[in-house]
Amino acid sequence: MSSQGERLDIVVYGATGFAGELIARYLVERYADSDLRWALAGRRHEKLEAMRARLGAEIPIIVANSTDRESLDEMAAKTKVVLTTVGPYAKYGTELVSACIAQGTHYCDLTGELQFVRRMIDAHHEAAANAGVRIVHCCGFDSIPSDLGTWLLNDELIKLDGAPADAARYFMLGGNGGFSGGTVASLLNIIEEASDPLVRRVLGNPYSLNPDGERSGPDGQTQATVKKDPVTGWWSGPFLMAPINERVVRRSNALLDFRYGRQFEYGESVRTGSGVLGAIAAGALTAGMGAMFGAVAFAPTRRLLTNTILPAPGEGPSEKVMENGFFKVAISGRRDGREVGRVIVTSQRDPGYGATACMIAESALCLARDPLDTPGGILTPAAAMGGALIERLDRQDVQFHFEARTT
Repeated sequence: MSSQGERLDIVVYGATGFAGELIARYLVERYADSDLRWALAGRRHEKLEAMRARLGAEIPIIVANSTDRESLDEMAAKTKVVLTTVGPYAKYGTELVSACIAQGTHYCDLTGELQFVRRMIDAHHEAAANAGVRIVHCCGFDSIPSDLGTWLLNDELIKLDGAPADAARYFMLGGNGGFSGGTVASLLNIIEEASDPLVRRVLGNPYSLNPDGERSGPDGQTQATVKKDPVTGWWSGPFLMAPINERVVRRSNALLDFRYGRQFEYGESVRTGSGVLGAIAAGALTAGMGAMFGAVAFAPTRRLLTNTILPAPGEGPSEKVMENGFFKVAISGRRDGREVGRVIVTSQRDPGYGATACMIAESALCLARDPLDTPGGILTPAAAMGGALIERLDRQDVQFHFEARTT
């Protein structure tokens, strides 16, 4: 499988983990009758065999280990795209990115780890660009609804009247889902790494994922308190995914030659409603988020939560939780203090797992099979795939809808 024509389309690396198995099931269910050529990959052959038996499909198996660079090179050389769920990516992802670039293989992941993405930009953006390899981070609930929703908002506004929005506000309108042990491990690793001043600098700069020379702009820090939006009248509180999503959107704008404008403003929060009840709910959300971060920031409490309450790696939400999962997001575009357009992003699947399995699987398929004309580099979903990925997701489990607004 040394030439591009003989390669597999996708390798799912970390296939025996919680998220990896959901992605593999998605591919089996949606593409069993297609000509898709893909494989399961992970550290242990016996676990991969057991999983293949559960899937009931004849899928090739590849054994690779994040601590064995030779095995990563061999895996990357066999496929057009490596889809990886092996996190925390800051611990286990660096060599895989390097291997994919060396082998001319595209890559997508589910990371929400700012410091890891920044390291990959610094270490590999130029090499990936020169090789024409697309390394695409954040291909799950963080940050596809945010990134592609903002891309669609501005694309439609430009078509409509020739100009993008001056600003956009993302509101989490509703959702239901759960956390896996892998997600918890990544969040805890970010907190542990934040003891490093360089990491704190990345976490603290709203434009920390932007290219050199473009790490400033009109946006301030991520919302951490109760706010009332002056355009919609909605009360809102902090959104857990905002720190990564906001920076991904800003990097997209920069990579797209500031298609949204150099003074484009963007922020995210959770809508809690209108009136007094909305304000009270926003206050409760803010207090709850503060208590949670306080608990995990304090080492003894963090260890207690890890050992007793939080899911361990390989564990995740129950089938019932995922079956009842959904999300709905609104991205409100503004000019001169008025709402001029809105994108609604919805799914009837659990945001972190069911919908995310769809989002990253379709991202990998887009990278492997669609005639993209975007350059290589350390990219975002919008900069790498844009409308091509929206079209794929609309046909599956995640829908994007634009509506012009006149008030």
